[in-house]
Amino acid sequence: MQQIKHILFPIDFSDRCCNVVPFVESMARRYSAKITLLSVVQPFYYAAMGDPGAAVVVDLEELVQDLKTRLDGSLIQEFAGLTVERVAMLGDPAQVITAFAHTQGVDLIMMPTHGYGPFRRLLLGSVTAKVLHDAECPVWTSAHMADTPPRVHSACASILCAVDGKPESVALIRWASEFSKTEGATLRLVHVVPGVEGVISPQTDRMRKREIRDEAGEMLARLEASAGVSLVPICVNRGNVAETICQEARRHDSDLIVIGRGVLHETLGRLRTHAHAIIRQSPCPVLSV
Repeated sequence: MQQIKHILFPIDFSDRCCNVVPFVESMARRYSAKITLLSVVQPFYYAAMGDPGAAVVVDLEELVQDLKTRLDGSLIQEFAGLTVERVAMLGDPAQVITAFAHTQGVDLIMMPTHGYGPFRRLLLGSVTAKVLHDAECPVWTSAHMADTPPRVHSACASILCAVDGKPESVALIRWASEFSKTEGATLRLVHVVPGVEGVISPQTDRMRKREIRDEAGEMLARLEASAGVSLVPICVNRGNVAETICQEARRHDSDLIVIGRGVLHETLGRLRTHAHAIIRQSPCPVLSV
């Protein structure tokens, strides 16, 4: 597992962003990591009042300076004793966040998921979605569901690692294993086989379920061996992948779900097929590696 020595915390001063603060503070103290608070203002333009033909009026330097002043006075007590850098920048938030992470040696991005309105559960905030797609380092996102109250603690005692069985799963299992040891947390692997379509008899269904569990169990055991990991509990289920993983997280009272995001040259880009759905439905934070 890559050492976590530099955490990037994009901050927009929203309530959901403030709810992430205890998690960032806990992570930084555990790893003795530097925190960079990054706030981004998007440039906007307006015409002079009463004269549509007048020149555009905007003071970009003043926008950034006002943001920097507000940022400099934020989270002083919460991050006391930690190394904290505060940066205010102008531009597209997602592009600025990913560019900063790529060029400034960031090991982990920690941010909330937004998405607004009555359909918030069905989508991720556009900035979060872009960062998840483009960032090269792991990205920690807070629980997204609108009816999920913020956790009262930031301790991570139980971790669920979702494994899809691809060769990349070996590195993911190894990463999750090392991370769980550092956190002092228990680790559990979960693998979900999509439900079989069509009508089959109950007896055939039971037989097929056993076959699926046996085949998946053997596959995961091989992956564990390749990752040098042993004695990790394994859950194998069948159904909707994202829903089943999140149900397992609830059943085991998981504090964190660890998932893989793939690589940019894959057909679906960096995020794998079910990553968005898992993040949207998860009852706990998700760490996308």
